[in-house]
Amino acid sequence: MPYFVEVILPLALDKTFTYQISETEFQFIQPGMRIAVPFGKNKIFTALSIDTHEHPPTLYEAKEIHQILDEVPIVNSFQIKHWQWIALYYMCSIGEVYKAALPSGFLLESETIISLRSNENINDTELSDDEFLVFEALQHQSSIKVNDVVSILNKKNIFPLLQKLLNKNIIQLQEEIHEQYKPKLVRYIKLHPNYNDHEALNVLLQTLKAERQKELILGFFQLSATDKKPISAKQLLDFTKVDSSVLKKLVEKEIFEEYHLVQDRTDFSSDEAEKSITLSEIQQKAFDEIKQQFLSKEVCLLHGVTSSGKTEIYSQLIWEYLEAGKQVLFLLPEIALTTQLVARLRRFFGNKVAVFHSKYSNNERVEVWNQVLENSPKAQVVIGARSAMFLPFSDLGLVIVDEEHEPNFKQTDPAPRYHARDAVTVLAKFHHSKVLLGSATPSLETYYNVQNQKYGLVELFQRYNNAPLPEVVLVDLKDKYFRKQMKGHFSDTLIEEISASLSLGEQVILFQNRRGYAPLLECMTCGHVPQCPNCDVSLTYHKFKNQLRCHYCGHSIAKPTNCHQCSSVDLTTKGFGTEQIELELATLFPNKKIQRMDQDTTRGKFGYDKIIDKFQNREVDILVGTQMLAKGLDFDNVSLVGILNADNMLFFPDFRAFERSYQMMAQVSGRAGRSDKKGKVVIQTYNPNHNTIQQVTHNNYVGMYKEQIYERQIFNYPPYYRLIKITLKHKDFEKVKESAQWLYQVLSQNMKIPVLGPEEPMINRIRNEYLRTILIKIPENVSQAETKKTIQKILNSFDVIPQYRSVKRTVNVDFY
Repeated sequence: MPYFVEVILPLALDKTFTYQISETEFQFIQPGMRIAVPFGKNKIFTALSIDTHEHPPTLYEAKEIHQILDEVPIVNSFQIKHWQWIALYYMCSIGEVYKAALPSGFLLESETIISLRSNENINDTELSDDEFLVFEALQHQSSIKVNDVVSILNKKNIFPLLQKLLNKNIIQLQEEIHEQYKPKLVRYIKLHPNYNDHEALNVLLQTLKAERQKELILGFFQLSATDKKPISAKQLLDFTKVDSSVLKKLVEKEIFEEYHLVQDRTDFSSDEAEKSITLSEIQQKAFDEIKQQFLSKEVCLLHGVTSSGKTEIYSQLIWEYLEAGKQVLFLLPEIALTTQLVARLRRFFGNKVAVFHSKYSNNERVEVWNQVLENSPKAQVVIGARSAMFLPFSDLGLVIVDEEHEPNFKQTDPAPRYHARDAVTVLAKFHHSKVLLGSATPSLETYYNVQNQKYGLVELFQRYNNAPLPEVVLVDLKDKYFRKQMKGHFSDTLIEEISASLSLGEQVILFQNRRGYAPLLECMTCGHVPQCPNCDVSLTYHKFKNQLRCHYCGHSIAKPTNCHQCSSVDLTTKGFGTEQIELELATLFPNKKIQRMDQDTTRGKFGYDKIIDKFQNREVDILVGTQMLAKGLDFDNVSLVGILNADNMLFFPDFRAFERSYQMMAQVSGRAGRSDKKGKVVIQTYNPNHNTIQQVTHNNYVGMYKEQIYERQIFNYPPYYRLIKITLKHKDFEKVKESAQWLYQVLSQNMKIPVLGPEEPMINRIRNEYLRTILIKIPENVSQAETKKTIQKILNSFDVIPQYRSVKRTVNVDFY
């Protein structure tokens, strides 16, 4: 009797596929195991088994599988159930979810590129004959494909062999770039043990002839009396104003000893204090309220102002769930944040914390996956960006989504275009676990769910240690330009505030949400602006590389010396980005250290860490950045935050513009005055009386919520209506126009709900493809599942029309 296995392929295919297996394989295969299967003419893919049965497929002849790749399942039933929900809700195929969920180290396929790991001392005598053949082939050429290995060994079943080579660290998949990040070592000074008693010290000071050496020793004692922390060489030399050669001599004489410490974000406080988390009275009250809410509600929102100590409350909660033997998932919107948080949580939980995000290499991700799968003590708490929710949790007790309002939780490309906050809430339901959403500026949807009693709410409106909220100063740019009180893009008010903060040794953060030097380069003679040849956008000028770049497709040209249209040399830049601010600061404050943090300066796995390290260690006085700064970073020495132009966020053609602007400004402001100093925020704007800016000034979240929710209700926007956006792309303008019109007609005829479009988006051509969008609005009282079924049927019939087959289409559910 024939036996069959049902598998998911990592391709954009809606259905599962059936393959034939033997009886012993039938007994062995469990759902969640990877199986290498042939697909198409001669390709092999890593499929995932989801079921075994005895029903042959009706439409095709079942092929036999190649081989089974796992001894035990690497995906559990919770995950498969969750993937099916994502595929249905976000209208994509289960294959796309599978491909997104698994680290690519698990997904070997016949096109995978293999290369040798560099600098590995490989003992080739330990390799089997087949392994040696692959190793030898890789020494003659830099990389080969899986198919090449098949022909070298003249065997079809090569995946187990590659798996062994991967495990032995001999080969790597794809070109992984390994950036060597060396932690910063700082030189510290201590007295040599010989001089620990007073007598030896007195003798030493009397016998020392050199005055400068005496000064250094006395300076050391003064510092150790006032500061109970280790004393760094730099600190000692700055304090005594003595030359470093004097210190070198004292070390040579064995009077001082030097030692190095890794400069970390951890304090030098005693280990005992680290293990226990002490909550303030207000935090304890919030903590108890959360536990109370969890008795009746699955999801709870912790609405706490910036710097109210939400992380300590999270830590205390995590502690309780770990005590009960549960796993905890901690989601963050930005990789930059994991850096700071991991250090804080490792202080409390030691090695129980694992990290998972896209800047990790294949091998590191596979390692974390296996640890979570085995419920290993090393991965009881998993911190990560949105992709961490795909890990194989078997006993999830608590999910924390920090900064839940962040747009980064939404995946845009490729599919599945899921929203991590919403998807993880569903995952928690499957596990019967609790979800805690944390934010100082919650998204309207979440707050709406709170108002409807669907979620619990705990408020924390006092900063930790009663630190005051920063004072907000509004600067009217119209007035400042009129009075000629501007230097470049800085008002006299902002320059005075920066100078005052720097003179007190405090640090400053400046926010401008645009990278590059200037968004436009314009000819003053004929008005020509250089455009991207592939996209419908102007090129952004980057001064440091002296080039014009497209931020959509990466096209770049050298900065022209004269206009391409009329050859005039009179070219000028319009607008400003972070690069221009950095250069202006260098002329205004020439002796200060300035650092820029945007997409251009944080490339590579440790790009963020390096900049955050420097700023944390006070090696940088002013940090200029884009929205990366708005996330929950914690610096205790920042007393001033400047927002250089609040208007370019406000007047963006998007129904969430005011909400997003409020969130962004409130979050950036929250970086100021996080310790005992009162912070200050300077907002430069042309519209100081704008409602949203006034709401930021008075920290009036509820006012913003009421105003925005009223507008959403009138104009049929979320949370009252659900939105689905369909985007069509093609290189032929007419074809896109025609196909979009056809799709719109069919959708509007078959559905009794608002269908808007087809519309040319604001940027109507990207990478040489023209775009058209159609927007479908689903009211609350209409079944989403039924509507999506109808849309899917119409899209399937659209795909069958021969002349539209080449038109690419993407469906984005809840695209906001």
